[in-house]
Amino acid sequence: MREIVFDTETTGLARLEDRVIEIGGVEMVNRFLTGRTFHVYINPQGKEVHPDALAVHGISNEQLLDKPVFADIVDDFLEFFDGAKLVAHNAMFDLGFINAELDRLGREPIGTDRIVDTLALARRRNPMGPNTLDALCRRYGIDNSHRTLHGALLDSEILAEVYIELIGGKQTALGLNSDSNQDSSSQSGGGQKIELAKRPAPLASRVSEAEKAAHDALVAKMGDKAIWKKYMAG
Repeated sequence: MREIVFDTETTGLARLEDRVIEIGGVEMVNRFLTGRTFHVYINPQGKEVHPDALAVHGISNEQLLDKPVFADIVDDFLEFFDGAKLVAHNAMFDLGFINAELDRLGREPIGTDRIVDTLALARRRNPMGPNTLDALCRRYGIDNSHRTLHGALLDSEILAEVYIELIGGKQTALGLNSDSNQDSSSQSGGGQKIELAKRPAPLASRVSEAEKAAHDALVAKMGDKAIWKKYMAG
């Protein structure tokens, strides 16, 4: 299963007026990062970066003057994202902006059926919140100390780690059958069934003989109906 964990930065919050100025994405296959990434800055074609947005991502109008416009990168973008499930935090925000850019070029929109929203996953797992990306990093012990400003590629890399935790942790990625088709349960927190090999010899007991004797003496005082006696008999 191929997934792209992605993020965008924009000139502001008005989807139909503001523009996408950065897209970052990392590729995962069967929940493992492949090392393939997509990252581009985009010239917003005269749309000014709002001061509030600048404070979040630090991308100025001047930095974007020599960058390609969306029409110049759209084919590379669609090729990288093609056929994959698309994972994002508050995904409808990012998808709305990308589809607005595609619409300006007369391209087909990306369907919501391809979207996995990690914010929705986080809210189901942690209904009391908070569920910002930074808060989830703290909750799952993910190092984001290098994240002083938002950045699409950096945030995608961090979100990929958060996503794995939200769907059950790294152990869910150990089902390495690349031919398996995961159903919708895997998108909402399920994972592949893992068959564990049997240990050839049992581990040595960590209970000392003195501890075992003390336990047996305690159980003896509990009478014939003590539940421990059921297991000791076996």
